[in-house]
Amino acid sequence: MHKENKLHVVYSCSGSSNVAQLTNHLAVKLDRDGIAEMSCITGVGGNVKPLVHKAKQAEKIIVIDGCKLQCALQCLQNQNIEPDIHFTVTEDFQIKKIFHEDFSPEDADKIYNAVSEKIKTL
Repeated sequence: MHKENKLHVVYSCSGSSNVAQLTNHLAVKLDRDGIAEMSCITGVGGNVKPLVHKAKQAEKIIVIDGCKLQCALQCLQNQNIEPDIHFTVTEDFQIKKIFHEDFSPEDADKIYNAVSEKIKTL
């Protein structure tokens, strides 16, 4: 599991909107498919030492934010960590942020393919 990309770490948004939950879905799928290891952005933002250390030791960092607030990115930047790749679903994939609704499986598949292909270029 994650043999080749052991130090590729993916972080996602943890909000409740459709795009936020889409980012979590993508990060879990990237982890389960062995493309990148998902880690806890809340722990990084909360300054939990082992999780900050993991982020700082990562060879490559991928961040998938749901909207222009870019909370996951800001959690890393508060620790002086910059990602190698950063996606914002509403901006990069033109998906509208909607509260109290689920994401579209079709959108998830399309975005997963684009994100996983970009990660493979690292």
